[in-house]
Amino acid sequence: MPLVCACIVPHGGEVIPALAGDKAKLFSATRKGMRVLAEKMKRSGPGTIVVASPHNLRLQKHIGVVVSQNSSGEVREGRHRVALRARCDVAFGRRVIEEAEKRGLPVVGANYGGLEGPLSDLAMDWGTLIPLWFFMRGRRPKPKVLIVTPSRGIPLRQNFEFGAAVAAVAERSRARVAFVASSDQAHAHSKKGPYGFDRRASEYDKRVAEAIKEDRLDSILEIEESLVEGAKPDSLWQMAMLAGALSVRPMKGELVSYEVPTYFGMLCASYSR
Repeated sequence: MPLVCACIVPHGGEVIPALAGDKAKLFSATRKGMRVLAEKMKRSGPGTIVVASPHNLRLQKHIGVVVSQNSSGEVREGRHRVALRARCDVAFGRRVIEEAEKRGLPVVGANYGGLEGPLSDLAMDWGTLIPLWFFMRGRRPKPKVLIVTPSRGIPLRQNFEFGAAVAAVAERSRARVAFVASSDQAHAHSKKGPYGFDRRASEYDKRVAEAIKEDRLDSILEIEESLVEGAKPDSLWQMAMLAGALSVRPMKGELVSYEVPTYFGMLCASYSR
């Protein structure tokens, strides 16, 4: 089966009620958007969810593909925590690596602990865990997961081409596959934030929203480096992978929600066949 659905989602922990504390109301629009996407994901019934996360492996000038048999982790906020463990789709991951290598892309497969079995368990980062908390809760059987990590040290176009490789493998796969671009948007919306304020933050987020509404996600590859530098997004590289996947399996985009509850933009978008 080909890709059955895709989405762009944020990964700020406050979107989960247990981690939001007294900020819960600030994230209500995003939380509602995540629930909408979770319902769409459930209806699509993927057997494998590919998550492109910026917070897992940080490899020098290489894209990472997690081929551990398991991935587990937790996110804490004060006394509260959420935890998740998932089985990884190792066979699918190895086929993605092979396809990417055929295309001349800088890709590395990564395992941790044991060669196989329960000790083959690479840590699940919050960029993966937060979206999957919405997408995997209550699912029986639970989908397998493939964690992939973009690289900011290579041309953006290579992240795009990697996404195309993922979709090409999905086209030949027997599994129903979903692609999740785990992406917080510009981080320079507030003077109170760790990155300060920059007018380019709102401009960057506007460009992303327009690309989604116009079904031209690949137009984000044209965003100027100076705009990215000022806006300080945590999204461009994962969304480039998604754009590459959409170049193989086109889908209709929908902007589900957008808000700036603190200093960074949070955007939910769905892509459906």
